[in-house]
Amino acid sequence: MFTITAEEGQKLRLAHLQSVKRVVVKVGSAVLTDENGLHQKTLESLATEISFLREMGLEVVLVSSGAVAVGRKKLDLTRPKLSLQEKQAVASVGQSGLMYSYEQLFAARGVQVSQILLTHDDLAHRNRFLNIRSTLTTLFEWGVLPIVNENDTVSAEELQFGDNDTLGALITNLIDADIFICLTDVDSLYTANPHTDADAVALHTVPRVDDDVINMAGNSGSILGTGGMRSKIMAARMVAARGGHSFIGPGRKPGVIQSLFKGELLGTFFLPNEENVKLHSRKHWIAYVLRPKGYLVLDEGACRAVKRKGASLLPSGIVEVRGNFDVGDAVHCLDGQGKTVAAGLVNYTSNETQMISGHHSADIAEILGAKGDDEVIHRDNLVTL
Repeated sequence: MFTITAEEGQKLRLAHLQSVKRVVVKVGSAVLTDENGLHQKTLESLATEISFLREMGLEVVLVSSGAVAVGRKKLDLTRPKLSLQEKQAVASVGQSGLMYSYEQLFAARGVQVSQILLTHDDLAHRNRFLNIRSTLTTLFEWGVLPIVNENDTVSAEELQFGDNDTLGALITNLIDADIFICLTDVDSLYTANPHTDADAVALHTVPRVDDDVINMAGNSGSILGTGGMRSKIMAARMVAARGGHSFIGPGRKPGVIQSLFKGELLGTFFLPNEENVKLHSRKHWIAYVLRPKGYLVLDEGACRAVKRKGASLLPSGIVEVRGNFDVGDAVHCLDGQGKTVAAGLVNYTSNETQMISGHHSADIAEILGAKGDDEVIHRDNLVTL
């Protein structure tokens, strides 16, 4: 799997990057800030890099962490753990300072910026999801640089993305961007922890994000950020499912994005899932944006029909119903070992699904007292994972 030579990797980068038109750049708190607050040299370098992309004629969205870290510095809060309420308050202090710095930097380069603060709930509602896409498209038409961050000030735990790696990947797919550039405090993905394993090798090209790649990623984070390498790998997998590329690279290396577009072998470049038809936007939304309200355990026959044939899920293939969900809610389908095989939108409530599970579709009317859909999940609302 990892036999791609340096020469092959360089050619792949150049070939894939030639067609890029829209870019999402995500930069984390560990890159943007240090013990003294915002790292000014890094901000200057980031502004130069994004200006480089725009001068190439590319449309760019910047997904930026840093509000909490900036707020910590302003309020002189050094303890590592904050309550949710404290984090929300600190973010409200830091967000204005973060945006002021960006506004000053990009104004000096003749670029106007906009601020977009989001919660997961904004993307989970389809109409709001589409409205956000329309807003970003309009900003592109006006030549404005959108700067996106999670709305930490109002995000309750259930509304959080978890980290800006996930948010960046979702924005990438929302606007059909060609590449997700994740600038971080590590130089690339390694086969093992380079600090503890002398045999660890940097992976500069990853053709597919599978379980082996995910297992290589640790969960290292820092006081300034919430995401580790694992969250970045999972973000790359989300982007690949829609046919996009991802890049993880050293955020404080001067000219890192320019080096990427020259084909230089730094960081890790992830290829899209070219062997599969990329997921339609709505199905990607079902699979990766919506959080499951419940789970359906399927028998072997149903798993085969869903995974291999793209068939609808019938009640006869369901052996267990978990959770409390309503009509139209998202659920995940599990095999007998508990592995997720699909995600979808249900046609029945959890109580109704429990009543008809294991039965044939022809029995639904008799069991429920009214004729409903033959399928618990129609194939148009079902996505294999």
